[in-house]
Amino acid sequence: MDTRRFKSFVVIVDTGSITRAADILHIAQPALSQQLAALEEHFGTKLLIRSQQGVVMTDAGAEVYRHAQIILRQMEQARADVTAAGKHLAGRVSVGLTPFSSAATLSFELLAEMRRRHPGIVLHLTESVGQTYSQMLMNNRLEIALIHGAGPMKGVRFDPLLREDFYLVAHEKFGIEAGDTPVPISALEPLPFLMPPAYNFVRRAVEAAFARSRANLTVIGEVEVIRTLTRAVGSGLGATIMPKAVADRIVSEGAGPTICRSISPRIEETLSLCVSEFAPLSEPALAVQELLRELTERLRQ
Repeated sequence: MDTRRFKSFVVIVDTGSITRAADILHIAQPALSQQLAALEEHFGTKLLIRSQQGVVMTDAGAEVYRHAQIILRQMEQARADVTAAGKHLAGRVSVGLTPFSSAATLSFELLAEMRRRHPGIVLHLTESVGQTYSQMLMNNRLEIALIHGAGPMKGVRFDPLLREDFYLVAHEKFGIEAGDTPVPISALEPLPFLMPPAYNFVRRAVEAAFARSRANLTVIGEVEVIRTLTRAVGSGLGATIMPKAVADRIVSEGAGPTICRSISPRIEETLSLCVSEFAPLSEPALAVQELLRELTERLRQ
């Protein structure tokens, strides 16, 4: 099997179009179609369904896509291992750090420390609200992810690392006083909130807590960018509820006078280190995994 066919298939799926894939791969479209036909002939089944809107994987195509990612990563790692034989760890490692969590505060430290320890490892970091990291792990688009939740989930191995407490962050103008005692959720009903989109894990946890307390959560805006959220909360546009590490970042980086308080009943979620059950980690990925454990352990202190 020519691995170039696997690469072409992955690019076709990722772009959703044979035409766009041909442009990216610098291959004539008829030649790319022939590669796809040869791949389908090899497996004896249809892998993609074509339409005017693009291409969609069949169930068989999804399996080929998953295995193709593993094979291509192994080939890439083999080249890196040969180049670095007897020298140091080298290769590319893809890591997903879920936004609006302690994981998102580790990205710079992860890059800097990995550069210091293993300069031959190239980190590909993803922080995206709109992508499902568990699915990306199963499709081998990611090797490691720090995500909310403790599983179980078929195809993904969860290793819970810490519990994140959620905190209120609000401008002083909303009348929330500084203090060590938790703020009752019932007292937060009058506040306008800025939150992640409804499908985000943090948003769902906050909504569930308000529902259990029979309180209304008034969301006036949905924000996916921490920097924008920080500016909006600091200017008094609205309050927010975030895991403690993110709440501290909003307070420290914001310009306005803000109050950070714990909440009652307590809102908390598990942050887990996740890998695929199907694909073993490469040596560089194992090194990244170990460093992520170290950095996450520091958040406990």
